[in-house]
Amino acid sequence: MLKNNIEMDVKMRCIEKSTTQAKIAENIGTSPSYVNKIVRSKEQIMNKTFLAMMEDLGFDVELHYVEREDKK
Repeated sequence: MLKNNIEMDVKMRCIEKSTTQAKIAENIGTSPSYVNKIVRSKEQIMNKTFLAMMEDLGFDVELHYVEREDKK
């Protein structure tokens, strides 16, 4: 089971950084609709087979976000 809620994580980080998903899309050279698609989990970020393998081995997969020292 993937433990993190990517949609909530991104929304909270946007609030913390006073930015928007549209601005993130512009910064990384993609469309706002594609960023939204990823955030809303319509696009598979984590491979389902990998998750199934780890679950079968008795592990949950967690994503951890660590703020970089060299902020843009």
